[in-house]
Amino acid sequence: MTFKALVVDKDAAGATHAAIKTLTLADLPAGEVLVAVEYSTVNYKDGLCMGSGGGMVRNYPHVPGIDFAGIVEASDDPRYQPGDKVVLTGWRVGEAYWGGFAQKARVKADWLVPLPATLTTRAAMAVGTAGLTAMLAVMALEAHGLQPGQGPVLVTGAAGGVGSAAVAILAHLGYEVAAVTGRPETEAYLRDLGATQIIPRDQINETVKRPLESETWSGCIDAVGGAMLARVLGQLKYRASVAAVGLAGGTNLPASVIPFLLRGVNLLGIDSVLQPYANRQAAWARIATDLPQDKLESMVTMATLADLPRLGVEILAGQIKGRCVIDVNS
Repeated sequence: MTFKALVVDKDAAGATHAAIKTLTLADLPAGEVLVAVEYSTVNYKDGLCMGSGGGMVRNYPHVPGIDFAGIVEASDDPRYQPGDKVVLTGWRVGEAYWGGFAQKARVKADWLVPLPATLTTRAAMAVGTAGLTAMLAVMALEAHGLQPGQGPVLVTGAAGGVGSAAVAILAHLGYEVAAVTGRPETEAYLRDLGATQIIPRDQINETVKRPLESETWSGCIDAVGGAMLARVLGQLKYRASVAAVGLAGGTNLPASVIPFLLRGVNLLGIDSVLQPYANRQAAWARIATDLPQDKLESMVTMATLADLPRLGVEILAGQIKGRCVIDVNS
């Protein structure tokens, strides 16, 4: 049996090249479950893995794609039967292991999660790692006391994949959402997702000398890091929390400890790669109820395997809005 996949290879000079190739099941790595992939999606890590590798790809040739959803075709694990709908995110699939930019994938059973009955495989990839991360961030904020009615919740990098899902989820749950974006043309999109306030990135993307500013935000989901995260820490309300999910603005954090000591704020790290199975199940169950399908659909742009090299370049340049879903069979 043959199938199509986007394969990245490296030449003798060390340059990488991505192309669609025909593979067989014998080419796939070992694993307990064979999945007929229906949809994948494009994340920042995918852009890196389709290009230089970003230090994440161990061996070539390589099939990227850190997310996929599809139907179990064969399984050596009793938890999964042929015909089951499954989703995979994380576990370094698409980085250290072959991923979802292919019509077939063979993976470890522990890496899969059954899809909630109300979600299609297409919807699952409209969510993907970005939406899962957003849901995990919301759950972490809730666990640290966030409730509707406490004031606006800030979402930075709001027009990106994680930010878009976070805005939609928070608005659906009844929160007042303030969305930060550096792209003015996305304002209507963000308001349609439920944002009640749009904040230009330049207003909050700089370090200030004052370690504390006016108490403004009841919580924050931050996809930017760097100077913006440092600034947000000084604007949080007493005992409020920020869930850090990304580093689009850099890895440095030029912050003071004063917000932690005088306001008791919390900085919560959100990892979606190695989340335990029970946490993933809980998050996907919440996604099925708390991420409105109409809002989810408004985030989606459809594409094919052939579009992936271009999309990899665009996502690294910050040019993709919302979620780009890949129909691997088109």
